[in-house]
Amino acid sequence: MNDERPLFSLPYIKLFMQQALNRFLCVALLFISYPADILSAEGKTPLQISVKDIDERPLPCRIHLKNERGEPQKALGQPFWHDHFVCSGTVRMNVSPGKYTWEIERGPEYERKSGDIKVVADKVAAVDVTLKRIASLRDEGWYSADLHVHRPVDEIERLILAEDLDFAPVITWWNNKNFWRKNKVPQKITTQLDGHRFYNIMAGEDEREGGALLYFGLKQPLDLSVKSREVPSSMFFAEQAQKKNKDVWIDIEKPFWWDVPVWLASGQMDSIGLANNHMCRSEMLDMEAWGKPRDRRRLGDVRGNGFWTQELYYHILNSGMRIPPSAGSASGVLRNPVGYNRVYAYLGRENSEKESVGQETNEHAEVFTRETWFGSLSRGRCFVTNGPLLRVTANEQLPGATLKLSGDQGTPIKLSVKLTSNDRVPALEVIHNGRVIKTIEYSNEREQQKTIAFTVTESGWFLVRAITDVKNTFRFASTAPWYIESETEPFRGSRQSAQFFLDWVNERIQRIKSNVKDERELRKVLVWQEKAREFWKQKVASSKTLTSENHPE
Repeated sequence: MNDERPLFSLPYIKLFMQQALNRFLCVALLFISYPADILSAEGKTPLQISVKDIDERPLPCRIHLKNERGEPQKALGQPFWHDHFVCSGTVRMNVSPGKYTWEIERGPEYERKSGDIKVVADKVAAVDVTLKRIASLRDEGWYSADLHVHRPVDEIERLILAEDLDFAPVITWWNNKNFWRKNKVPQKITTQLDGHRFYNIMAGEDEREGGALLYFGLKQPLDLSVKSREVPSSMFFAEQAQKKNKDVWIDIEKPFWWDVPVWLASGQMDSIGLANNHMCRSEMLDMEAWGKPRDRRRLGDVRGNGFWTQELYYHILNSGMRIPPSAGSASGVLRNPVGYNRVYAYLGRENSEKESVGQETNEHAEVFTRETWFGSLSRGRCFVTNGPLLRVTANEQLPGATLKLSGDQGTPIKLSVKLTSNDRVPALEVIHNGRVIKTIEYSNEREQQKTIAFTVTESGWFLVRAITDVKNTFRFASTAPWYIESETEPFRGSRQSAQFFLDWVNERIQRIKSNVKDERELRKVLVWQEKAREFWKQKVASSKTLTSENHPE
């Protein structure tokens, strides 16, 4: 499935016209003193929704309001997408009489509220809601980001406030549309608001037959004009980006894109989307688009794509590669709200006597900026989520740390876990080298803290994940991995996983030969695939069969 819409597609035109009309009417209302009910269209009735925090202050939030036919309702002048709008805490709108259902949310750190209301003609209806914060990860040193945002730049401030999101790089240039072709790039491309939130307006996306790469850290857009979905290779643009800024951040948007083995072999990738846009708030995209398909005999459930995504990431780690997980929602293209899939990076004080993960601290080791946030992500000090808030240390070390394997008896690991979740998490799982090695049952309590002990006897990696019992989508959290190094022998990687990627490259080469008929263009594209094939051949030759390995979970 293409995550982009054509520049002049009918949905884009309708959305643009609706946004323009909304803004015009919103400004016009500022100059008219009549109450909203007099201004209502014939047959409409005023409905006022008020959302506050526990101190009675208006609370920016997201609202899903539907009539009896399940049709989403829009609020004049408020950013709307798919089935929801956001507001600053109070909104007054005009609706037809009838029964309505509502859901109000503000990201995973707040409780969710829902209910229904009957709107009667000629009588103002009101919904008054108080949302309580269930966690404050910023006070614990964690800062959140959604790395895949397609919403209009002039809506971003309201969106990240409504979602309690700390950082949003906005995609303004990609293959079919480049906002900067007709607009001058401003000197200031990163904006701070609220004292601790940032957004950046220079993110980009190259998405074609081999998949999608996201670009962050460039001051000017790349020209992603292409001859076809295959030509030039996506690696052509990756090299261009590296030349513009050696510190550019390149994210593999999903693990199952066809060109993932090539991207990994290049050594130029910085993160990979473990919580990606196939995981939506109310549904799963039950397919792999133009990516490597999963085995539906084994992973045929609606959540199978989520488990397939996890398996592929475990293959990457098993092959000896250290790449942190990331998250993105693709709001503005897919149905998600901004910040539904998010990655938290840790900027707090580490190894302090007065601090452990999950405890509040006001003294951060690093000031939160775009640069320090990506710096923390690069070290793997992170977790991804679209629901549960999973803060874990292993032997008092954050994710991304390297622990030493000593002696024949292995290394004892002590996990300190703090889990906060609006949805029930039946169990916590510890994954070592692709296999579940420990399962810890959880209760129905919203917040739980546990200490978990186990022993690792083989080098490699481990991580912790929490999958909720929500059945219609893959709602989960996962830490980044900790790495285990032997004192006597480096981790050589899994021969099985290396062979998996070598077979993948060979399959991709055959697909390219079917897609590209011009011999000259074919050679230019295949040069990257052939380099990757040699890379994975060497990996197979130098790797071994892991004693703990059967197949990735």
